[in-house]
Amino acid sequence: MATSRYNTEYRPFEAGSDLPKVSTSLDSVRAYQFEVQFFGLPPAVSTQQTDLTLAAKVVGPVGMSVENIAVRRVNDQMFYPGYANQEDLTVTFDNLYLRRTSEALWSWFKSIYDPITGAQTAVAAPGGPGNNTFKANKLRIVQLDNTRTPHAAIELYGVYPSMVRFAEHNYSTNDFHTLEVTFKYDFMDYYKY
Repeated sequence: MATSRYNTEYRPFEAGSDLPKVSTSLDSVRAYQFEVQFFGLPPAVSTQQTDLTLAAKVVGPVGMSVENIAVRRVNDQMFYPGYANQEDLTVTFDNLYLRRTSEALWSWFKSIYDPITGAQTAVAAPGGPGNNTFKANKLRIVQLDNTRTPHAAIELYGVYPSMVRFAEHNYSTNDFHTLEVTFKYDFMDYYKY
């Protein structure tokens, strides 16, 4: 007869002698305990690092995939890894009054693309002037444990905003206004502290 690993290893219990419990070794990372940190922000938003960290409200899923190269010979088919594709990351920020979150993020977006003239800015053009850049060096999503101690992190390198979306204005809601920003990045890594 089959035995349950869950009952024998993770939920030991004897009726009348102790209380049932779930082992803490099965505790999971909580989705609501996180911080978003920016490093090496471009000049348009370089003074806003802490403010953006505190304003980040929702972080969308982060993902990366590798395309497959199919090799066919006679009746055989084999696969090799091809191009790597990074998914876009969407972060929802609270529109903080005094911290001017929307102003900082909009300035960063405008440093890449001028929405009035429709032109790409000189900073964002290939071989831009001087050491100016439109990308942040790094965006780090820190996962915190139940004591708010860093547990693990996802790091994105070469980050810039590719879309800015202001939330709906509506008399019938009782919510704070937010700003959704979609970021593009070049590389990513995940590590434990």
